[in-house]
Amino acid sequence: MLEPVINDKCGVFGIVGHKRAAELTYFGLYSLQHRGHESAGIVTSDKGRIHLHKGMGEVSHVFSNSENISRLSGRIAIGHTRYSTTGASSLINIQPFIITNKSRPLAIAHNGNLTNSLDLRNRLESKGAIFQTTSDTEIILHLVASSKKSKRIDQIADALNHARGAFSLVFMTEDSILAARDPHGFRPLAIGKMGRTWVVASETCAFDIIGAKYVRDVAPGEIIEITPAGIKSAFLKQKVKTASCIFEYIYFARPDSKVFGENVDKIRRRLGRMLAREHPVEADIVIGIPDSANTATLGYAEESGLKFEIGLIRNHYVGRTFIDPNQEIRDLDVKVKFNPVKGVLENRRVVVIDDSIVRGTTAQKLVKMIRNAGAKEVHFRISSPPIISPCFFGIDMPTKQELIASNMSVAQIEKKLGVDSLRYLSHDAMLSMSSLPDTSFCSSCFSGKYPLRIPKINGKSRLDKI
Repeated sequence: MLEPVINDKCGVFGIVGHKRAAELTYFGLYSLQHRGHESAGIVTSDKGRIHLHKGMGEVSHVFSNSENISRLSGRIAIGHTRYSTTGASSLINIQPFIITNKSRPLAIAHNGNLTNSLDLRNRLESKGAIFQTTSDTEIILHLVASSKKSKRIDQIADALNHARGAFSLVFMTEDSILAARDPHGFRPLAIGKMGRTWVVASETCAFDIIGAKYVRDVAPGEIIEITPAGIKSAFLKQKVKTASCIFEYIYFARPDSKVFGENVDKIRRRLGRMLAREHPVEADIVIGIPDSANTATLGYAEESGLKFEIGLIRNHYVGRTFIDPNQEIRDLDVKVKFNPVKGVLENRRVVVIDDSIVRGTTAQKLVKMIRNAGAKEVHFRISSPPIISPCFFGIDMPTKQELIASNMSVAQIEKKLGVDSLRYLSHDAMLSMSSLPDTSFCSSCFSGKYPLRIPKINGKSRLDKI
């Protein structure tokens, strides 16, 4: 993706039954860093004694001191790496959160976004609940604490039956972890095992780094409780059609992960091949925008017969670029991240593959960069349809007014970017990429049609406001 304006909320990780639980959680979070870089945290249970360390920044920064890990003793741990969608990016919102309920500890890590968070928060506050954060995750803890059930798994089920929207959750008690997914299954959550140790994570790449084997996904609407003795399972009452986020395949998930039962790398190659079938073009080479579009680019090259080349080099040591009031300085942000390979691009007709276009501002600068490197023609091909609507299910996405495809036709965007041609993958082709039967996806950011009702705020539609 060209522009760092769409971000997944979080990555979660949990482990039961290992003497180095905190260390393995650290490495698991390292693998999930792409899902959130604002903050990170790990909490452990050592026979009921709870230990926590969390802070602002990336995983390596938060745990830069080895003592931060060594203090986290215990054979049970959960971890979290965050990008905020509900609640500000601040210290008070860093997860995992911990409460003591009925003299028993409970910690939580959350990936997703509750669509009825304001209604739930108002209802809880009217009954005397006091909130310490602005995160919708804390609402879940209040719902658990107010449950009349006696067992934790039943309390969590009771709480989540009131929640709507996207949630992939990992909880930690003094002697277990619990994991849950919303009935739509918006966000991924997988179960793995190594020896007698159980792990759960947002993506299977977190299993690979510690040597765990993928077992299965937490099913949509399922709650599992894992102790050293094994797994118990229960299901929420709500029965709905699954709506797994298709953007996980297109952009978010790492290509070496298995998500929603399929290998991400294979899905992205299929998207690239379908894009080549739908929108061929006479050209000399095909290049991708590194890194998220690399795999789709290989698929396009394989199907089209065009030579795959590395036309752009990405600087992997770049954080967020600064904002300067001077336009000349501000325009350097793309050059900080990418540099063209002139020997590859010069006097060539170039097909550029990317997974999506959001605002279009960075794409415009990149096209200029490629042309300045000597490209004769620049043809943009996007391995997803135009993004026309915001997301309410755990993705930080610009407003409808900021989404270029919501306000311009393809021909107008083509002219704005300065490309010889621009084509997007069709919606039908995108939805056909899964090889699994009866798989259904949420594609609301491409269609404007949402799988559940988006609650109003002060009587006004949230779609009217954005």
